[in-house]
Order: sequence, then structure tokens, then C-alpha cells
Amino acid sequence: MAEDAPKRRRAGGRAGSAGRRGTAAIQQTDWRIPINTDRPTEPLDEEGVAAIHNGAMEILEDIGIEFLNDEARDILIEAGCKVDGHTVRMGRDWVMEMVAKAPTEFQITPRNPDRTLTFGGKHILFGNVSSPPNYWDMETGKVPGTREHCQNLLKLTQYFNCIHLAGGYPVEPVDVHSSVRHLDVVYDKLTLTDKVPHAYSLGTERVEDVMEMVRIAAGLTNEEFEAKPRMYTNINSTSPLKHDIPMLDGWMRMARRGQALIVTPFTLAGAMAPVTMAGAVALSLAEGLSAIALAQYINPGCPCVLGTFTSNVDMKSGAPAFGTPEYMRATQMTGQMARFYGVPMRSSGVCAANVPDGQAMWETSNSLWAAVQSQTNVVYHAAGWLEGGLIASPEKFIMDCEVLQQIQRYFEPSITATTPDDVAVQAVRDVGSEGHFFGIQHTQDRYTTAFYQPFLSDWRNFEAWDQAGANWTVPRAHAQFKAILEDFTPPPMEDAVRDELADFVARRKAEGGAPTDF
Repeated sequence: MAEDAPKRRRAGGRAGSAGRRGTAAIQQTDWRIPINTDRPTEPLDEEGVAAIHNGAMEILEDIGIEFLNDEARDILIEAGCKVDGHTVRMGRDWVMEMVAKAPTEFQITPRNPDRTLTFGGKHILFGNVSSPPNYWDMETGKVPGTREHCQNLLKLTQYFNCIHLAGGYPVEPVDVHSSVRHLDVVYDKLTLTDKVPHAYSLGTERVEDVMEMVRIAAGLTNEEFEAKPRMYTNINSTSPLKHDIPMLDGWMRMARRGQALIVTPFTLAGAMAPVTMAGAVALSLAEGLSAIALAQYINPGCPCVLGTFTSNVDMKSGAPAFGTPEYMRATQMTGQMARFYGVPMRSSGVCAANVPDGQAMWETSNSLWAAVQSQTNVVYHAAGWLEGGLIASPEKFIMDCEVLQQIQRYFEPSITATTPDDVAVQAVRDVGSEGHFFGIQHTQDRYTTAFYQPFLSDWRNFEAWDQAGANWTVPRAHAQFKAILEDFTPPPMEDAVRDELADFVARRKAEGGAPTDF
């Protein structure tokens, strides 16, 4: 049997079918990978690109990055870097040589090969919210996350075709002990979704457990697992100028096995980075490129993505701000630099709002459209993020998916087609100056697919909306959340595979899971 040939699967239902337009809950767009056909916004001129690149290289060469992981430092010493205590200084020529080994484009194949994703080029992928410790919906208010909350957000992740990645823990299930949390959540992720999965690089046991579970779920040998990317991780540097022990451990383990790597410095201008956006971007690039260089030295050609999380703080309070003009420009600048280095880019769909209100949507929309403008390849936290990443919300998730579907529709070639039928001179001739276009054949042939049809927005006039109950957006999203949960059917998985996963989880729990102190 070919490596990716479909096996006999246990009966699965509606939400498990890639490409389905929707179910009884909502009508949604088909599964597809959007292609960003727009020219990227490039705020930097040639001199600006050179200045930021030179700044990043000076940081790497003269100031250095702290690598707190002993093994990583030993590898970098072997590579010829200068190491003084924890501080590593890298020559720019070596950094550029290593970064050039990273592919400009690659694929990740999950357990369902119909969900294979291409990273890089003009592809833009969207992932779910990851890692908030708290949960908010209209019934619970703000509460600590639980496994049930996490499962429900994973169901939304699987249900929506505009979500391509099953990233992180959609909310931290703090009711599950941290030593075994990864086992329960990844089991849920692999049984409730069939999309590209993620592993947290938080120490040896966690990342090794997740790689093994991903291998089991896809029915692969170790050789098949390592033959091409099946999953990904994301690490954050500890800005300014540090890479910590457990994240580097997971980074190196994933690199050796050829799995996809994303590095995302968390650089908040005015706090953990210079107050100027050029300075913050230069610092972010130095931190990110140093990790990519390490990965390429370990395994030349392993897939790497350069992430950006550069925003600013409120200088009155120190609180993080997102979706700001500065955030948008920093994202665009980093996109320009990622193309300069020839690596795919990650950004985020984020906001600082505490509830899914107007502020939440304008800040998130700014973030998402900055991703489009920067030619971002993968967007983290594209649906469900609130309070600067401290809250995950199903209502916000659904509201964000409406925006994501509109972005995907925006890129459909049919909107900008210019065939004679599209230019429609004959239709104009038929109507002339006295009629209208509603009833003519040209409209009748196209009216069902001519325009984007929302699943959440309400386009009725005020009187009709008021008579129907005057429901604002959040209550409508909450009702759809409940309908989706009621309608949800997990994607198919063979009973034997599910049992093997469950046995692995039980065994690792009996062994104690992962240590909680490093």
C-alpha cells in the first residue's frame, strides 16, 4: 500500500468530510488553501531592508543571543560560533549560509492526506487560537479553561473549513494536571480533528510523546514519519535575546526528525524590544534567525518558518496592544524581510479586547489584513483570541471565521475575471438606461454564486432585524456554537488506531507523563 493511501476507516460523519460546504448548523465555504494573489505591501525601500538586515546581523555578531540549553551551545561551538558563558555570537556569513538551506516552500501531511498543507510561496493558512489559560462564552463568563472547553474549541477547529491547522491547546485545560495534559489534549486533537497537528516544545517528554502519537494516528512507521513533515512546533524566544532550555530541546528533536519548525520572537516595542518598530523588527529577526541557523546546522533543509509577534505596549500601563498601526507596519516589514531571507513567514490574528465586541473585531481584522498585506504564509490565533491571548472564546472564534471566509472569498479568481461574460457589455446593452439587472438572464445565471454569502452577518434592515428578536452578533454566534456542537461528528479513525492511541496515553500516564519542573 502506498504511504498515503487511505485505509479502511471507522464510519465518520459530516464534520469529518474535507471540503463539505456545511451541515444543518451553518452553510460555509469549501475547504481550500487560499492563494494570496495580491502584491505584498512593502513599506521599506532598498536602503531600509539593508538597514534592518545589518542591524539584525550586528546583534548576532556583536551582542549575541543567550542559548540557555547546554546541548544547543555545544552544537553551536562545533559550528564555529563564539560562545562566552550562555551568550552565542554568530558571524553573519555563517547565519546567511545556514538560513539559505531552509526551503522556501514545503508541505505537511497529517493523518488525512486530503488535509495536506503547503507552507510558503503565496499560500496563506489559518490556525485556531492557542494557549489561553481562560475561557469565555455568554453562559460561563470568564473562567479557567477545562478539557471540555478545549474539546469544544477543537470541534470548531475541525468544523470550519477556513481553519487549516489544529494548533496548540485552543484553551489550557487547567483541570488536567500539567504532567499529563499534553497526552489528553493531543489524544482529543487527533481523534476530534484530522488537520495538521502541533506539538509544544516544552521538554523532552512532551515533544517525544506528541511525535509518537502523531505517528500512531497516521498509521506510520518511524521511517515513514521522518520521510516528510507530519506536524509542526512553534517556539518563542524570551525577548530580549534569550532562547530557553525546554523550547530549544523540542526544537532540536523536531529538527532531527524532519518535522516543521516555527520560531516566533515575542517582541513588544517599548518593553521587550526597542520602542521604534525598526529596532523591534531587527531584534525579532536576530532572535528568529539564530534558531533557524541552529536547525539548519543540525539537519540541513529541514522546514523552518520565521514568525513575527512584534507589536507595542500601552506606554501608560505597560499592557500589550494588538492590531495597532504599529503592529500592522511591523508585520508588513517582517514579511518583506522574510522574503529577503527566502523563508516562509508566520503572523497572528490578535486583539487586546476583553470580550468579542467591536474593538475585538477591528483589532483582529487589522491583524488579519496585515497578514494578507505582508504575504504571511501561516496565521496563528486566527480565530478565537481575546484579552491579549489570555482568553479563548467560541463566539469570537465563529465571528473570526466569518472574516476568514471573506478573506478567502476576496482571493477567488472569479471576482476579478475579465472574460466577455464578466465585462458584461451585452448585459448593459440589454438593460440600457431604463431597466434594472435583477431579472435579466445574465443575473439569473449567476445570482446564487455572484457574491459572498455570510453565515453570521445579518443583512436585514433594522425593522426586520428588530422584529426577528434584535439579536446582536455575539448572541447569534453563541447560538451557532451550540448548533455546531449538536451537529458535530468526529472525523473517521480506525478502531485499532484509536485503541493504540488510548493505550499509549494510559501507559505514559502510568509512567508519570512529563516532569513539571525544569
